[in-house]
Amino acid sequence: MPDVAGFRVKIGVLIPSTNTIVEADCSAMHIPGVTFHTGRMYIAHDKLGSDRAFEQLLAEITASLDIALRDVLTCAPDYLIMGMSAPTFWDGKEGGQKFVEEIQAKSGLKISIGSAACRAALDAVQAKRIAVFTPAQPVMLEQIVRYFEECGFTVVRQTAMQAASATAIAHIAPTELRPVIKALDGPDIDAIVQCGTNLSMARLAAEAEGWLGKPVIAINTALLWHAYRANGFTDRLYGFGSLLSEY
Repeated sequence: MPDVAGFRVKIGVLIPSTNTIVEADCSAMHIPGVTFHTGRMYIAHDKLGSDRAFEQLLAEITASLDIALRDVLTCAPDYLIMGMSAPTFWDGKEGGQKFVEEIQAKSGLKISIGSAACRAALDAVQAKRIAVFTPAQPVMLEQIVRYFEECGFTVVRQTAMQAASATAIAHIAPTELRPVIKALDGPDIDAIVQCGTNLSMARLAAEAEGWLGKPVIAINTALLWHAYRANGFTDRLYGFGSLLSEY
């Protein structure tokens, strides 16, 4: 028998313990009959003051991922989402594919990850020349650029906002993000991509599409779009940009 609330699909969402935005975005972009259930990856040290600190945080994620996966599987989900972008971009295209294969082998479930979801979104909107930004450190930006370039995109401009901590990413307001988006734009790019799942961008990305006249892909929007379409759901959502309303 199907779950009473999640009668279309139950989605397990793996997120860092410091993340406060993914669950809010899942709730905001929810469609009927789909439920989200989180497994949290414990982070003891959330400081991001340097590339080294960011790499240490990533190591904590790697160490706690199996426990979070174990925990979320107890609710018998049908599908998974990786609610942190860094491990899915690390080591480029090959690293992203390896991450998917490892999770699928451990869980027996298919999964949407941020890197592949953004790639699919860019293919859907037929973008080839892009600008990218992350709230994290330059070391993360290097991995993001590497991934997209290995997938055949041209990264024209990029920015790392270098948030002081993992929790501080969620404090970055639209007033701080609008100048970043505008500075990345230009007639030489087809789309802008935002990475970093703890950055609140779903509604702002939709707003920015209005000023720029081109796709602005927020990673959490791309994740949910990818998961919905992978499960055969063609529901259209409005207020979160062209990806969910047109593709």
